[in-house]
Amino acid sequence: MKKILSTVGILSLVAGAYLTLSTVNSYSPVATAEAGGKKVYNGTLYVAGMGGHFSVVDVTIDPNNTAAPIKVNSTDMLDIGGNGYPTHDARIDASDKNTMYWSTYKLDTWKDKKAKGGNLHVGKSNLATGEVIADVAFPAPERAKWTGANYCASGQSATSYIPLSMANEGYLDVYDKKTMKLKHRVFLDDLGIKAGETTFLHGINTPDMKKFLLTVNETPTGFTKWTGNTKLIYVDMAALEQGKLVKLQEAVITGKPKDASGGTITFRQYFTNDGKYLLQSGADRGYLIDAATLKVLDEITPLPGENHDIVPTPDGKYAVLTLREKAKDFEGNDSVDGTILLYDIEAMKTVGKSESVCFSCHKGEGIGKAILCGLDASWKM
Repeated sequence: MKKILSTVGILSLVAGAYLTLSTVNSYSPVATAEAGGKKVYNGTLYVAGMGGHFSVVDVTIDPNNTAAPIKVNSTDMLDIGGNGYPTHDARIDASDKNTMYWSTYKLDTWKDKKAKGGNLHVGKSNLATGEVIADVAFPAPERAKWTGANYCASGQSATSYIPLSMANEGYLDVYDKKTMKLKHRVFLDDLGIKAGETTFLHGINTPDMKKFLLTVNETPTGFTKWTGNTKLIYVDMAALEQGKLVKLQEAVITGKPKDASGGTITFRQYFTNDGKYLLQSGADRGYLIDAATLKVLDEITPLPGENHDIVPTPDGKYAVLTLREKAKDFEGNDSVDGTILLYDIEAMKTVGKSESVCFSCHKGEGIGKAILCGLDASWKM
């Protein structure tokens, strides 16, 4: 049964605290329409949400329209299991644009305050039909003593899907794409990182799939005691697929220590398709980073909301940021909407205003808050 439904709630209410990929795939064609001298892009964004589904957003991006460059043409829903499957992770297969892998951010019992235990899930869906074609359920590992946040980021190789957990301790899983069997569960022992010294593990593969980037927020005095700094670590992909972390390169980027007014906490990221740049989300900012040296080239700030992911256009000229932005709900109450914002990589500046990808459906359903996170994109000619 097809599970892509029009004009229904796209991202669900979220309970709890603040804790609330692969590259743009080489198969994704670049839009070639021209207007005013700059390329116009058309595509579908799959935006992960806490309601156990993805917002399927058909967009037109026209950088020539400097006031409102992003037009949301339509929003649908890709359901992966409902409220028991809150997700932050969208990962389209690099060689099959109709297959998307995903993982869950919470235990499937998270809505039941009296429940004990529960499972996490990883799976894959057919984007052409909306069907869930694999769903693997399992309890959190014993070493993960804190499981308030779980899978958020992911990467891939030709044969492996690799989701990463934000738990304490954080870890990576290596799944066989074809069978969805777990091949390896990898903690950070090989890197000398101990539980609590870092917070919120994320990561993604390089475009050539030879390396895997890991990012961890530095919290040397205890889990969630944010310093604003993030450690970036390249590890060898071949070794990772054998269950080992072999460090190739390391750097640290700096930000604002978290306080009552907010701060820098890094989440998901993407490389441009040519491997030249890394686009790193950071809550109060985004980063444009030289992928070879891991040096920051631009801090994308100020932003109208909290940044959780940044996906580039296939030609690497622009990028789309996901934001959690303050808004008024359908009753006029203070709330949060999920929005997207355009960034000009060459000019190193944001373009125009952000655009909602949640409230157009949420207001009709009487849902007052939208918590988005990661996304992936399929671009059209």
